[in-house]
Amino acid sequence: MDMIKYKDLAVMYATEYGMSIISALLIFIIGKWAVKKITVFTKKMMMKANIDKTLVEFSESLIYFVLLLMVVLASLNSLGINTTSFVAVFGAASLAIGLALQGSLANVGAAVLIIIFRPFKVGDFINAGGATGTVEDVNLFSTIIAPVDNRTIIVPNASIIAGNITNYSNKSERRVDHVFGIGYDDDLKLAKETLMELMVNDDRILQDPAPFVAVSELADSSVNFTTRAWVKTEDYWGVYFEQIEKVKLAFDEKGISIPYPQMDIHTNKIEN
Repeated sequence: MDMIKYKDLAVMYATEYGMSIISALLIFIIGKWAVKKITVFTKKMMMKANIDKTLVEFSESLIYFVLLLMVVLASLNSLGINTTSFVAVFGAASLAIGLALQGSLANVGAAVLIIIFRPFKVGDFINAGGATGTVEDVNLFSTIIAPVDNRTIIVPNASIIAGNITNYSNKSERRVDHVFGIGYDDDLKLAKETLMELMVNDDRILQDPAPFVAVSELADSSVNFTTRAWVKTEDYWGVYFEQIEKVKLAFDEKGISIPYPQMDIHTNKIEN
């Protein structure tokens, strides 16, 4: 008799709640699929409208989160759960969670500031939050930065906003600065002409503004030249490193020395 009783109860509950559970699962599965499709479609439309990529990436995360929350509420409603009271409880819980996770909410606020003031965008090469590299993504909580060695650095948005941000890609042109030293016995004019010649003959170096070479310091063991050359931002690092190599080779060819730190020790012989 007990088995028949339990069987009847199981059939009754399955009949009463089974369809609700199946309905809730279908709403969640189909809804989640639809959310992904809508998010992808929205992203494509924003990209076609030439909206800034940083704003597109941020909007994509926000739209997905909001729509998925609506699907979850619809699924709960299908189960017969009063979503109105659930929303009220969720609001109270959110307040408590918000107080406990002030740092995370600060990251969300920082993300909004990044989107509004746009100190950088996806694709820019920056130094921020202790990381240097190319911005790959800006989401609700963090900014993804890829250094030149192909690592991935996830920096909290609040850390970025709290410190200095250096954007190396913001301007179309950058200035390459170097300091080269020669010996006091070397030909100063020849060294200056050599440095200028190297910059003039490099097609990547702009002639307007014109390259600049001048004696900047009479140091303890060297006469120092400062060179300044303007280049397109994308040519900066290539010119920066190649100029150092070219100067060394040119100075060696023309017999111009590059002093290096050294110490002379004099000893006195004491006779008995």
